[in-house]
Amino acid sequence: MTHRSAALASVTLTAAHEAKPFAEIVRNFTPNWFTVTMGTGALALTLNQFPLPFPGMHRLASGLWMANIVLFVTFSLLYAARWVFFLDGARRIFHHPVMSMFFGAIPMGLATIVNGFLAFDPPLIGSAAVPIAAALWWVDAAMSVVCGLAVPYFMFTRQEHSIEKLTAVWLLPIVAAEVAAASGGLLAPHLAPDAAFTVLLLGYALWAYSVPLAMSILVLLVLRLALHKLPERDLGASAWLALGPIGTGALGLVLLGGDAPSVFAARSGSLATVGDVAFGLGVVGGTALWGYGLWWMALAVLKTVRYLREGLPFNLGWWGFTFPLAVYTLATLALARVTGFAVFTVAGLCLAVCLAVFWSIVATFTLRGAWHRTLFVAPCLKMGRPVVRFEADAV
Repeated sequence: MTHRSAALASVTLTAAHEAKPFAEIVRNFTPNWFTVTMGTGALALTLNQFPLPFPGMHRLASGLWMANIVLFVTFSLLYAARWVFFLDGARRIFHHPVMSMFFGAIPMGLATIVNGFLAFDPPLIGSAAVPIAAALWWVDAAMSVVCGLAVPYFMFTRQEHSIEKLTAVWLLPIVAAEVAAASGGLLAPHLAPDAAFTVLLLGYALWAYSVPLAMSILVLLVLRLALHKLPERDLGASAWLALGPIGTGALGLVLLGGDAPSVFAARSGSLATVGDVAFGLGVVGGTALWGYGLWWMALAVLKTVRYLREGLPFNLGWWGFTFPLAVYTLATLALARVTGFAVFTVAGLCLAVCLAVFWSIVATFTLRGAWHRTLFVAPCLKMGRPVVRFEADAV
């Protein structure tokens, strides 16, 4: 009986040991994992627009996009489970000055899926692709608006921030709205005239909801870099995040401007002439932002080289290499189609290749870290319980 009891206890402990890691994964699952879906979905959309004809490229991009859907659904279930089973730890994210910024990654990851329904026209879905994309776009736009206001409100009321600790991570909740705007630019041509007009106008509103505020944060970022130099190595990849609002802003102007002539022409009255103005604004404004992005991209390259020399530890922040570069690449390719300027075509080709290389490297490290379960870390769990502090303040 003694040996049998010992064996039974050993089996029980082994089962508990095997079950605990998955529970810890759920407990430590944070929204920065959605940056994986941002980068993967954006790569799929970029490969689908690759300037040179390669056999099987569309199929590869489509497969990558479908894999991205699986990732997004999986991450959504894991994060929802954290809120169900580990509520106390999950709600601490609202007080964390860095991790809370990654709420913006959720709608931005969803936007890549919305765009894929329009770009790949899945044969198993057929004519339902556009209605699905339209429904998801409204969800994405609503999430982006809430995220773009709620997270800054938490910054102003619950979190501790300073210029010295400012990084480009601040941009994540803000940029979500302009990503939704660019997605609306892709959606509008597939809709009926009235619905297209609504999405187009809301797209411009979402663009304005995000871009001016994002540009003001970039000004603060330059000040922070001049006064306090580069951030610590763990945040080294955040250097590329500054390229995100610039690339997405340019892409949004080009796509919305390209829709405007036909959408406004379908309206009665003097609005028909507005479309040509919007088209011109898209070309000129998109090109201007593209030039502005060149400076930030060159700066990001210089900073990354320096970090690599000092030793750049891998973390999920490395996905910051992918999505910003992807939207800048998509903006470059969009400008190439509109203007026919060869420089944009060549630049888009080179950027797409770099993006694929970066994604391959980051995805490899991520798979390795996920397999060994070293990437499932929730920094907000190291914080004290906010409710205790509030009670003390009330006393």
